[in-house]
Amino acid sequence: MISWPAPHVPAVPGPSIPLRVRDTSSGELRATAPGPVARLYVCGITPYDATHLGHAATYVTFDVLQRVWRDNGHQVHYVQNVTDVDDPLLERAEQTGVDWRALAADQIALYQEDMTDLAVIPPDDYVGVVESVEQIAEDVRALVAAGAAYAVDVPTGEGSGQDVYYSVAAQPRFGEVSGWTREQMLEVYAERGGDPDRPGKRDALDPLLWRAAREGEPSWDGASLGWGRPGWHVECSTIAVRRLGMAFDVQGGGTDLVFPHHEMSAAHAGSLTGDWPFARCYVHQGMVGFQGHKMSKSRGNLVLVSQLRREGRDPMAIRLALLAHHYRSDWEFTFDELAGAEARLERWRAAFSCDGGPDATATVQHLRECLADDLRTPDALAAVDRWSDEQLTRGGQVQSAPGVLARAVDALLGVRL
Repeated sequence: MISWPAPHVPAVPGPSIPLRVRDTSSGELRATAPGPVARLYVCGITPYDATHLGHAATYVTFDVLQRVWRDNGHQVHYVQNVTDVDDPLLERAEQTGVDWRALAADQIALYQEDMTDLAVIPPDDYVGVVESVEQIAEDVRALVAAGAAYAVDVPTGEGSGQDVYYSVAAQPRFGEVSGWTREQMLEVYAERGGDPDRPGKRDALDPLLWRAAREGEPSWDGASLGWGRPGWHVECSTIAVRRLGMAFDVQGGGTDLVFPHHEMSAAHAGSLTGDWPFARCYVHQGMVGFQGHKMSKSRGNLVLVSQLRREGRDPMAIRLALLAHHYRSDWEFTFDELAGAEARLERWRAAFSCDGGPDATATVQHLRECLADDLRTPDALAAVDRWSDEQLTRGGQVQSAPGVLARAVDALLGVRL
């Protein structure tokens, strides 16, 4: 699958600082310590609706993360999947009378436009599930052969054949990613796509690997699996392991993916390869709310990036509104907040348009320090605010200062002035 155009990322003078992030699985602040090539996997969209600010917050966060890596001289191998066949997509297509493939293509294109305007660096590998079905089926067959998966008859009235489930009992390290108890897992499993009450399963937590073909649903030849399509979690196991290998540097996504998605994906990958860990660090974006609830497609309380763009909102102001909150915090979007981001952007642009200004060396370094310390973007913005306020009140004589700081803001925060 073709990704979106990459923005220009300028070089920044001065010494870089290695990145530390909060690892969800251990709860510790850890140095990412990548090798020459830093490896990043971020779970992508299910393209049945447009990109909302919760999505955008996640992808902007991991954009900043890879910008810090790049500032440290690392090459970055960034992989992102697209769940371009799944129950929500098929349900929306049926509701709207649109072919599911056309719906997916339309929403993927809109997402890519949003990411382009938000100056998000694209993944090196942008991989759809549909184009990966053969590889996913191969991995499911390997799990069956290893005794880590088993078949369950399709329920009466839904068709013939067998669904295939992963046995969580096959993975002794199951639970290490989230650190959750079994009770905590069961509390949310059904609402997050699981089927704990499915008859024939060995364990209520066992996740679906391969859904046997049902009438009216797309399906592919899975050889010994029969015709069907992949379950959700195994797609990321297959794509990540085949593109990045095990023990890649950072697995990213929203906090709602900690369990079951990231827990299950790691378990599958461990059973497939015999290795551990799946990722060295798990980094999770907090939830963005609106009108008193988490922003979600099912609730319909969405603020869409594309709608804001159509209204003439500057994408850099949208990005600043997202960066004004630390990535691990949950927060509530308001249009007053966006207005504040627009005012901040206007003030910055006025400050950076002056001829000369206060020395920016310390500001650039402080910006680096903030971002290297678990991506403290609100503090980084505050550092630029202080320089801008000084510029607009007293000015300065260092001719290169506005240009140097503008390049740093562009390169590290992704905000184009």
